Amino acid sequence: MIPLALCSVLMLYVFLERLMVIRKASTLDSTFMLRIREQIKQGNLTAAKAACQSTNTPISRIIEKGINRIGKPIDQVEKSMENTGKLEVYQLEKNLSILSTLAGIAPMFGFLGTIAGMIILFFNVQHEGFSLESIAGGIYTKMVTSAVGLIIGLLSYVAYTYLNAQINKNVNRMEAASVEFLDILQEQTAVPS
Repeated sequence: MIPLALCSVLMLYVFLERLMVIRKASTLDSTFMLRIREQIKQGNLTAAKAACQSTNTPISRIIEKGINRIGKPIDQVEKSMENTGKLEVYQLEKNLSILSTLAGIAPMFGFLGTIAGMIILFFNVQHEGFSLESIAGGIYTKMVTSAVGLIIGLLSYVAYTYLNAQINKNVNRMEAASVEFLDILQEQTAVPS
């Protein structure tokens, strides 16, 4: 039960820590891209950078990278934003593999408890004879550890899946903001006919 208790504490810690990081990353003012668009149209890149720095989210850091590359070819701007986006996604996914590992390992600890319960059961039968009291302790250990291991594994899997879905939502927002930013740059460089 001690390894299972450690697994449950670790699962709870990682889930809450990642949830706070992901929630913080997903908070973005709905007018952010409008302000960036206006600042770039006015040619005020300093104000656009300041808006990104004051927001301090993955999207704002990606857009700030793009603003810093204004004047270079669009494909270079896009590539630098893409690289920054990959780093931001890595930061969101950091330690998430712990949950998937716990989803696999917690049931194994539960099954190890099942083996321990069977050992206790046979030990008691050998030394005390075959009676309900002699086998009850082993069966109890077996059932409790199996159930707890499966519950922790299931909760870890659900937590991992939920956080992955939230990260995917953030990635979609980052991609949409990047495309919008590149559209803004192309509008600025388009030659009026």
